[in-house]
Amino acid sequence: MSWEAEVKEIERRRLLAKQQGGEVGIAKQHAKGRLTIRERIDKLLDPGSFQEQGKTTALPDYDDNGELLGYQPANYVLGHGQIDKRRIVVGGEDFTLKGGSPNAAGLRKSVYAEHLALQRKVPLVRLLEGGGGSVKGGGKKGGTVGDPVFNQPRFKIIADCMTEVPVVSGAMGPVAGFPAGRLVASHFSVMTRETAQVLIGGPALVQRALGVRLTKEELGGSQIHSLSGVVDNVADDEDDALKQIRQFLSYLPSSAWQSAPRLPCNDSVERMEQDLLSAVPRDPNAPFDMRAIVEMVMDLGSFFEVAKDYGPSQIAGLARLNGQPVGVLANDCRFYAGAMTAEAAQKYRRFVEMCDSFHLPIVNFVDQPGFMIGPEAERNGTIRYGMAAVAAAVQAQVPWASIQVHKGFGVATAAHYGTDAYVISWPSVESGALPLEGGVAVAYHREIAAAADPDAKRKELEDALRANRSPYSRAESFSVHELIDPRETRPVLGEWIDWIQPQLAMLREPVRFGIRP
Repeated sequence: MSWEAEVKEIERRRLLAKQQGGEVGIAKQHAKGRLTIRERIDKLLDPGSFQEQGKTTALPDYDDNGELLGYQPANYVLGHGQIDKRRIVVGGEDFTLKGGSPNAAGLRKSVYAEHLALQRKVPLVRLLEGGGGSVKGGGKKGGTVGDPVFNQPRFKIIADCMTEVPVVSGAMGPVAGFPAGRLVASHFSVMTRETAQVLIGGPALVQRALGVRLTKEELGGSQIHSLSGVVDNVADDEDDALKQIRQFLSYLPSSAWQSAPRLPCNDSVERMEQDLLSAVPRDPNAPFDMRAIVEMVMDLGSFFEVAKDYGPSQIAGLARLNGQPVGVLANDCRFYAGAMTAEAAQKYRRFVEMCDSFHLPIVNFVDQPGFMIGPEAERNGTIRYGMAAVAAAVQAQVPWASIQVHKGFGVATAAHYGTDAYVISWPSVESGALPLEGGVAVAYHREIAAAADPDAKRKELEDALRANRSPYSRAESFSVHELIDPRETRPVLGEWIDWIQPQLAMLREPVRFGIRP
């Protein structure tokens, strides 16, 4: 006697589970311009690599004889897969069932996603679309409620996951409540421009609580959260979002116990770009394109920027240099002259902590005039967030290279130098306690006011002090490792990448941070 009948029943239930919300539910999803969760997973992963967990997890309905009457699949799909032949865990809500609001079976699978990634020491990708809990079904009395008192807090595994494995989340449609919390508990998050919204509470809840009528888009559309810092990047569509997820993960190791994958470099490490010689204008107040400088120094086409619109005076992204994945930080002088705002400081700290967690060397292009000043900067608590960024930098364990490109003034500059940083300087650099223009006005205000021609006196003082800030003096005093021709930047840094390989090989465990301002 065999178990053939039971095996056929297993196969039948697997087919029922894959029906999701049925033809009608799937058609509605497509009509909104959105893919189903299974279609997203298939597009994200290497073909044929998905191995689903909980294939028959569902909410069944039995009659009195134990015969199956109905079968509602778990509305969370979860499993292993591969991206570029590297294993990951991937999961996401099925919006075709209950709008992604978790049924009991779906909730268990969603909670298991973090556990599975942490157990297997592989990255976690969440493809989010749905709401949190619901008041429906909460009016019945009897039975057990809540979690057992001996359970670990549900959110502990989410925090633990971020310490040990890369976590990436995509908002592929409306995301509210608990899924919105998961979205931001990530090292990289992306939302689609037209079809996604991220909300703590939806329009009905906001109207009931606050009396404010707003659409989902007005509350939490991409135009809101590209500036709020809730998401890092905005994608043109779902294909673009999945492409960005794949690219981000390509720079990171599978866990904090591994090194980031160094690839063969097809771009000459000896490449010297002529345009670097004139990239910084002689006029100290003229803006220039720092991203163009980054692109010319990194391996061609490898720079992947994150959170471009949030804290825009600070540039952050991932790239390869001589084949080695690196974190890239730089100032954008076209926003507040590159000054560190409260938002830029928060972006900076978070990025440094991510690089430190996964052992990515940091390459920092410095053009820092200091912390942002003024009434808004004071209201935003800039100095507190700025000092947290400084603490993240000086406590980082990863190798650090700083290229002094233009300005370097004040306390904020300390955020651009990790411990034992390799410091190279361009002839265009000017540094000190304060920018000359403001510093002279403060330190010599009496002399300037007493002069027959205050403007001429101010210029005389500025010119004299600027001569003392020559980069040659710092190089002669061994205050920098090297003063270089800007065109030499890529070869010099390429050599540095080879030097630090033994250091990187020793960084093979999770990083723990102390308290920060």
